[in-house]
Amino acid sequence: MKKSFLFLCYIIFVVFSISLSSCNKPLFYSNSNLSFSQDTVFFDTVFTTIGSVTKKIKIYNNDSRTLKIDQVALLGGSNSEFRINVDGTPGTNFADLELDPNDSLFIFIEVTIDPNNGLSPMIVEDRIQFSTNGTNQYVELVAWGQDAYFHYSYISEGIFDLNEGIWENDKPHVIYGAAIIDEGKTLEIPAGTNIYMHKNALLYVYKGTLNITGTLENEVLIQGDRLESFYDDVPGQYYGIYIVEAKPCNINYAIIKNATTGIHINGSDPTNPTNSYTTTINNTQIYNSASYGVFLYNGDANFMEAGRLKMENSIVAKNGIHSLIVVGGGDYNINHCDLLGYSQSNDAGAAVGISNYYNGTGVVRSINEGIITNSVLYGYQDYEFVIDTISDIALTLNFHMQNNLIKSETIINNPSIFIGENYWNESPFFKDVIGYDYTFWSTSALRERGNILYPRINGLDLNGTPNSGIPDIGAYEY
Repeated sequence: MKKSFLFLCYIIFVVFSISLSSCNKPLFYSNSNLSFSQDTVFFDTVFTTIGSVTKKIKIYNNDSRTLKIDQVALLGGSNSEFRINVDGTPGTNFADLELDPNDSLFIFIEVTIDPNNGLSPMIVEDRIQFSTNGTNQYVELVAWGQDAYFHYSYISEGIFDLNEGIWENDKPHVIYGAAIIDEGKTLEIPAGTNIYMHKNALLYVYKGTLNITGTLENEVLIQGDRLESFYDDVPGQYYGIYIVEAKPCNINYAIIKNATTGIHINGSDPTNPTNSYTTTINNTQIYNSASYGVFLYNGDANFMEAGRLKMENSIVAKNGIHSLIVVGGGDYNINHCDLLGYSQSNDAGAAVGISNYYNGTGVVRSINEGIITNSVLYGYQDYEFVIDTISDIALTLNFHMQNNLIKSETIINNPSIFIGENYWNESPFFKDVIGYDYTFWSTSALRERGNILYPRINGLDLNGTPNSGIPDIGAYEY
């Protein structure tokens, strides 16, 4: 009897002890995840001198049980430009935090920026990682790192950067997300403007007008925002320029490099004047895109009008898949251009690919004007020019290829496409393909093989050299 009584006392003691300890530690934790007041913190202050700014976020436990946070970590650690303070305690790594049922806590985030430090990135980034119940969640930290004009759209937060008028060119423009030219609006980007695009960023024209007005002495430069030398030739650093059902756009004397697609033309505004071009590209260099240099896409059945491209005195080279691709038809008129492969990508195709259909949507359209004259279609592949079309009594296919230098294992003898003189598989003898120097030596097959019936509009090559006598093929004169 005594032993039974003592055992009962022991059980009561144990239960009482557990109940006391449970006032401090729950028996069971929530298996839910955290909620956040925001998933990205933008420090959108542009500093002209060294400065700091502090923001805060709130994290929530919306469960009826205590939530154990295994870890909160600033992933950049002590090297980060950001500093965090979790519920009053500064640091970079916090472990075994508990958040009571239906409770919250603050995290304060501070960043210090020196905009005059040339080594600072255009955009400073880090992440806070929250580990709970075997799941990692993140809050992104983004700050402007240089004295520049910043354009950012963040759809989930209802932020849209809408642009019109004339951009200033006294300091760089940096695009995070998207800079948008909306319906009926016109944006001019003047000579000497430098544009730095963050990862996945794009310059997006929707039924508006984009005019890039560079000059021979002062081009407009568009590239990624990673300025370390390692990134000089890394393709796919940003999406590119997207021109969607737009009013006539003009791009003159621009350098566009390291995009996913340099210029993407999708359809055309049906109210554009008859026979006007959706996009006119002159004196422009488009290099090292991950996929395409110029993509004329009319494969969407919703496009009431096909996009139309005019390009002259330009170089589109060393792009991952194609330098020029036409999908779903539409018109193009190309004169004195270098359309070059030279890609080392495993996905590399012909420098130029032309199709009037798109299997993904079943769209088939006419090509009323398919003109390439005085141009170079060359590269590493056996075939650097491919046409793949579907004929139909209701469709028009008008091609005109004249006085071009073309690399193709098979010479195509089709007088309805290849008019007059075209030159096959002779060497252009470019001076430095790897270094993007597409001027050529005196022995080049490009010399004096152009046709004077298709002159350059301004009478000058891409370097400003005037035409003299019989023109050379391509963007340069010898």
